Amino acid sequence: MTLYLQALLGIVVFIALVLPMSSNRKAINWKLVGIALVLQFVICALLLKAPVIKEGLLYLNQAVGALGAATLKGSAFVFGYVGGGDTPFTVTNPNAVVTFAFQVLPLVIVMSALSALLWYWRILPVVIRGISWVFERALGTRGPSGLVATANIFLGQTEAPLLVRPYLARMSRYELLLVMTAGMATIAGSVMVIYSAMLGEQFEGVLGHLITKSIMSVPASVLFAHMMLPDDSGSSQDLQESPRIYQSAMDSITRGTSDGLALFLNIIAILIVLTAFVALANSIVSFLPAVAGEAVTLERIAGWIFAPIAWLMGIPWSEATTAGSLLGVKSVLNEFIAFIQLTTVPPEALSDRSRLITIYGLCGFANLASIGIQISGIGTMAPERRGDLASLAWPAFVAATLGSCMTGCIVGIVAG
Repeated sequence: MTLYLQALLGIVVFIALVLPMSSNRKAINWKLVGIALVLQFVICALLLKAPVIKEGLLYLNQAVGALGAATLKGSAFVFGYVGGGDTPFTVTNPNAVVTFAFQVLPLVIVMSALSALLWYWRILPVVIRGISWVFERALGTRGPSGLVATANIFLGQTEAPLLVRPYLARMSRYELLLVMTAGMATIAGSVMVIYSAMLGEQFEGVLGHLITKSIMSVPASVLFAHMMLPDDSGSSQDLQESPRIYQSAMDSITRGTSDGLALFLNIIAILIVLTAFVALANSIVSFLPAVAGEAVTLERIAGWIFAPIAWLMGIPWSEATTAGSLLGVKSVLNEFIAFIQLTTVPPEALSDRSRLITIYGLCGFANLASIGIQISGIGTMAPERRGDLASLAWPAFVAATLGSCMTGCIVGIVAG
């Protein structure tokens, strides 16, 4: 019961933290805030507790396994045993021949091409329209910004705004904030599959949780974006049709593959650089005096800073430093490194419930690098709005971070 009360307190605290940043606290529509909060509980309960939906999400996990096996065939054909093919020597330690870059990450390329094909076949647009209809009726998220917020469940933070590129220049500041917040609070479908493959052995049905978290993040984004800019929450533009991006099935496959390759190379480069930076930072802080008999590291410092946030999400204090360290790594570096570190956390360090809450807290693009990515990416599509994008970047980062933490509170309450 204490942990549930912690999570409820966390929800109140996270909402209260936004009040000083609001442009007009008196204009906040508390009915909208309440609806957005209740909607997150409903989504979480439906997707995790309803038998039919729960079974469907489990089948999705099996589909990811099949997609991973198929991808391994392709990587083995191209890279040989480095990509998962038969080895020309006797293997005594199977883990020693598993290469992350050539056996796991190629799934990003395949998923990107598949997503593009599903978009051309009008399957993804129908799904996105269906979900956005629900949010439009419940929260009033109509127009281009509502479409982008929903599309971020499946697309990346710079890919989704491409769907409404002609409308970006005329968006209100609230609409831009909602677009940026939703982009940081969710993860793209391509990397969602990667995280599912990474965490699948440790947490059964993890893909269903990642999907649930991304859908919950839409009302969470609306909640915090509205609280920050409550006096500018209208939409002056209507969007009738989802734009056609690809000209043919082959065009979607080739362009999706090209986009996936760019993401593949970007992930590799980021992992190399950020891992090196973490190692460099740890070598510098290692000169500091030991604390509690252990050397000071970047991860431990992050744990101390973010431990209270982890506790407010409903994680016991004995585990809060471990979870807080991962939340700090995600916020300062990125969620990819945080998820990799989560896979190495011993079972006794985090209970299954705390691990689930942590997964929800980590699942999102809210990190310092995303601020630059959004200003650059969306700014390229609407250069006349660069000033607004720059001024809204930090509020979007804070809103997306708090939104992810709130979903962690809610899943801890619902999942038990």
